[in-house]
Amino acid sequence: MQCPVPPEQRPLREYEQLLESWFFVWPAHNFNELVRPLATSWLLLAPLTVLVASGSWVMRHHPAQLVLAGLVAAVALPILLLVRQWLGWTYVHRRLLSERVEYEESGWYDGQVWEKPLAWRQQDLLVAQHQVQPVLRRLQQAAMLAVILALLGASLCQAL
Repeated sequence: MQCPVPPEQRPLREYEQLLESWFFVWPAHNFNELVRPLATSWLLLAPLTVLVASGSWVMRHHPAQLVLAGLVAAVALPILLLVRQWLGWTYVHRRLLSERVEYEESGWYDGQVWEKPLAWRQQDLLVAQHQVQPVLRRLQQAAMLAVILALLGASLCQAL
C-alpha cells in the first residue's frame, strides 16, 4: 500500500527529527544529559536575575535574601525549556500512538487523514512505549525537581 503522507510528516520521521535536534535530544539518553544544559541555562541567567533583584530597595539591605531571590527567579528559564521539550515530545508521542496520521498535502487548508497499516501501528507503538515514554518520564522528573527547587528557594527566601 502506497503511503500518501509526506515523509517529513510521518510520526516515525518526526521522532527521528527530534533525536537529530540539538535541543530535543537533551532528555533522549539519560537524566544527566538533560540536567546539565538546564543547570547551565540557570547559571547563565542567575547573574541577570540577581542584578534585577538588586533593584529592590528592601532587598539591598539583605544580601542573602537578594541572591536567593535571584537564584529562584532564574529557575524560570529551565522550567520554560522543559515545557517546550515536553510539548514537542508529547506531540510526537500522541502521533506515534494514534491509529491515524493527520497530514497536509500542500498547506494548512488541505488536511487529510490516513489510517496506518497494522505493521506501522505496531512499530510506532513500540517506539512510543520504549523510546519516547522514558524521555517523557525524564522530563517529568526534571520538571518536578525544578519546581521543588523553586519552591524550596522561595520558602528559604521567606524564612530569611
